[in-house]
Amino acid sequence: MNTEFVQNWFSQVKKGTLSYIILVILERKEYYGYELVQEIKTHTSLEVAEGTLYPLLNRLKTEGIINSKWVEQESGIPRKYYTLTGSGRATLAEMKGIWLALAAAINKIEK
Repeated sequence: MNTEFVQNWFSQVKKGTLSYIILVILERKEYYGYELVQEIKTHTSLEVAEGTLYPLLNRLKTEGIINSKWVEQESGIPRKYYTLTGSGRATLAEMKGIWLALAAAINKIEK
């Protein structure tokens, strides 16, 4: 087995699907950054570093796919919460179609 090849491949798969995973999670409700990382960990085996997450969230915001807002806390520092925009919901719907078609094609090939 070529472990280095598999690790490189997994890294690319992770990069390619992390945006999709974030949008799927944000479809349900708004989350702040740390809470989003915990939700990803709960439902996947992915380790997501803050150095990966926050630049991606900023890119999604620049693209108009998500919004963010600061919310004051009773104790502690304010938190930045992220939500999908209308455009983000449409983008996610399109991505879901692509994801399902790709999964179906891969499943067909594997059989």
